[in-house]
Amino acid sequence: MNWIEALILGLLQGLTEFLPVSSSGHLELGKVALNIEAKENLTFAIIVHAATVLSIIVVFFKDLQKLTIGIMDFRWNESTIYSAKIFVSMIPVGIVGIFFMSEVEKVYTGNIVFVGSMLLITASLLMLTYLAKSRNKDVSFKCAFIIGISQAVAVLPGISRSGATIATGLLLGVRKELVTRFSFLMVVIPIIGATIFDIIRSGPDDVTIGLIPLIVGFIAAFLSGLFACKIMLEVVKRGKLIYFAIYCIFVASFAIFLG
Repeated sequence: MNWIEALILGLLQGLTEFLPVSSSGHLELGKVALNIEAKENLTFAIIVHAATVLSIIVVFFKDLQKLTIGIMDFRWNESTIYSAKIFVSMIPVGIVGIFFMSEVEKVYTGNIVFVGSMLLITASLLMLTYLAKSRNKDVSFKCAFIIGISQAVAVLPGISRSGATIATGLLLGVRKELVTRFSFLMVVIPIIGATIFDIIRSGPDDVTIGLIPLIVGFIAAFLSGLFACKIMLEVVKRGKLIYFAIYCIFVASFAIFLG
């Protein structure tokens, strides 16, 4: 992998991790287009996922700081309740990661027809948000678990994690600002866990990519992640998800046609 390929994939990861268009699906398409080997892709994925985690921490630093301070009080307060909801939302994806990860990995084989089909599902979810009645609900424990199921399904390439979780929350009647904030905060620990797992699994012998491409990919993913995260907050607030649904349909059609 050269630095130009790293730049392209880093931008793809950062932008599509937070925009509702599926980062895993776009990386699969990018991997096929650029002919990136799986081993190189694993090493690179560790770096760009770390970059996206850092971008979330920067954007939501005050929220994370408030939650941390509240948890350190060691009592049942607003922060510990919210943190408990995040923990509940992680249960489904944790089950998938522990018991079904080997089956999930079999899907990541560059099958762009499958990716295109999943992108159509993402588009459908985004369109369904227009049928959701505008309500002012908070994220309850029940909502957190159901949103967590959407996050677990989004391990499939082509299913957008942010799109699935935000759409699910909106369909459940959760207020736009609340479900968007929850969607981003709930992914921090799963991404960190997945990154640590990939580091343990890859080992030092698997680092076949140069230092420059890794640095370029990290910076590209971090900066584009910051941009996409802030843009997504505004997009959901204004209810403009339909444009991303149209984009997903276009990319899905292109992928299925090529496949």
